[in-house]
Amino acid sequence: MPAEHTAGRPDSVGWTVPCGEILVVGPDETALPAGEAGELWIRGPMVVPGYWDNPEATRQSFTRGYWRSGDVGSVDAQGFVRVFDRLKDMVNRGGYKVYSVEVENVLGHHPAVLESAIVGKPCPVLGERVHAFVTLKRPVSEDELTRFCGERLADYKVPESFTLLDEPLPRNANGKLMKRALREIV
Repeated sequence: MPAEHTAGRPDSVGWTVPCGEILVVGPDETALPAGEAGELWIRGPMVVPGYWDNPEATRQSFTRGYWRSGDVGSVDAQGFVRVFDRLKDMVNRGGYKVYSVEVENVLGHHPAVLESAIVGKPCPVLGERVHAFVTLKRPVSEDELTRFCGERLADYKVPESFTLLDEPLPRNANGKLMKRALREIV
């Protein structure tokens, strides 16, 4: 991100490097127009040609010379890239896309919340519903968290259920949040 553009575009990670290319694609693997959200595919000399000694992972992750990042994002008409979420972390609630990071950021502003993680809770009607795992600094009700989110998010993004914790969320040895473990218990 060029320094002179940082303040005006705080939601962007900047431009693609000159030797690289980012393609935004839809579920049918066709390129999307500027500003549309889809999976970010990346190619250029900085991208490895495949996974070492793992042809199956290479086949799944590389298409037409692009590495399928697994990130949902967009590139606007000026070439600024935005990254919204990981595809696997996005909740599909009745056809509406809920980016977990957006909801987690809102919850993070509540004074009683230490950390949170949003996952999709299976639903036979909507496909998924928004569920929040929240580690608390102090006691707070689910109703208070729902109200707080409802004042800041579209109604379909507001968590419909919570797991309130007084211990940290599960992380791996590198400190990365383990959402897969959370999905298994919701």
